[in-house]
Amino acid sequence: MPESGVSRALHAPPSTDRTGLGTGTGPATRPAVTDAARRTGLLVTLVLGGLTALPPLSMDMYLPALPAVTDALHAPAATVQLTLTACLGGMALGQVVVGPMSDRWGRRRPLLLGMVVYVLATALCVLAPSTELLIGFRLLQGLAGAAGIVIARAVVRDLYDGVEMARFFSTLMLISGVAPVVAPLIGGQVLRFTDWRGIFAVLTVVGILLTLVVWKWLHETLEPEDRHTGGVGDALRTMRGLLGDRVFTGYMIAGSLAFAALFAYVSASPFVVQEIYGASPQTFGLLFGLNSIGLITVGQINGKVLVGRISLDKALGCGLGIIVLAATALLLMTSGVFGDVGLVPVAAGLFVLMSAMGLAMPNTNAQALMRTKHAAGSASALLGTSSFLIGAVASPLVGIAGEATAVPMAVVQLVCSVGAMACFLGLCRPWQRVS
Repeated sequence: MPESGVSRALHAPPSTDRTGLGTGTGPATRPAVTDAARRTGLLVTLVLGGLTALPPLSMDMYLPALPAVTDALHAPAATVQLTLTACLGGMALGQVVVGPMSDRWGRRRPLLLGMVVYVLATALCVLAPSTELLIGFRLLQGLAGAAGIVIARAVVRDLYDGVEMARFFSTLMLISGVAPVVAPLIGGQVLRFTDWRGIFAVLTVVGILLTLVVWKWLHETLEPEDRHTGGVGDALRTMRGLLGDRVFTGYMIAGSLAFAALFAYVSASPFVVQEIYGASPQTFGLLFGLNSIGLITVGQINGKVLVGRISLDKALGCGLGIIVLAATALLLMTSGVFGDVGLVPVAAGLFVLMSAMGLAMPNTNAQALMRTKHAAGSASALLGTSSFLIGAVASPLVGIAGEATAVPMAVVQLVCSVGAMACFLGLCRPWQRVS
């Protein structure tokens, strides 16, 4: 069994605590160390969960305020939509920059720098007098917020290996998976007491608190001897080397395509559920919440039950297979092959597809990062950037045929899921390796 980050804390001296959250306890008091290690492991989970949840909060808390921003800044809706695009693009680009930085200077300094810039950019969003400046500040917010995503994954790779890493990613999904569900609800409640600027004020406070938590409790996890000493050229060569690894690239693209299928659901589901099938906003919220619960639950089953009993590749292959079947069923139902099936069967198909993401997403990350101990930051950057970019490309395709059909959503999901399975089988070739 590979040694976990918490178990490493039991043997590391106080000055070189490998959990990243030093316990300050020596080996002479073994029972106390065990308790401290358990608390440390929980604290690591909460801190990294907060870092990965911050970008979804930054995106989705703002969604209920879009009409208000349009009215307040006297801008076209299409222009205001660019504030979302800028934030998403910043998150994609920022990961490419921050990942190699963390491999060279360690995890802590780039993360704290990113958090400070995030707080400043979010505070500037509160004061933005025009849409153009708001777009610029949102781009900066996304660039800085990317530090939390990419470094959180790199820290997991520093601390864990093998099945322990897969378990941790599944646990992390429990925290980060809740954020997109509750964020619009929080944003709506904030709008009851203030205007759209109040949402950014709340995010500024959240950013300050998380920065303080990172500064106080998240210690360095990348030892100086494990860091890269080269500059930009060395970072680019490292990324080129990672992309030259067929198996790593296979997991990266498979995970990104699975994420694109999920992103297609997020983009199209409000329109599909409410406009095509005539459900109320409350019904849509209920279905969205149920699908998120399904994803989180299966992710926990993956981490607590399956990992360690079956190989990660088997769990991943099972998840991708279920996604392909669910996407196929959705295409048949939405295209009218079975007649007018109504909302319930379509909602059931979406629930199965979303739940299976709990098998696909944590295991692709774990399998890819297990090959990259030497460059976890750069690898994490490639994983995150690839997911965001492919998701951003897939998102507008769901509405390509207008507002009268859900077929484009199902087509995008099927193409992405089949592509993910093809990359997994063709590039990763799991039968050739023991995972």
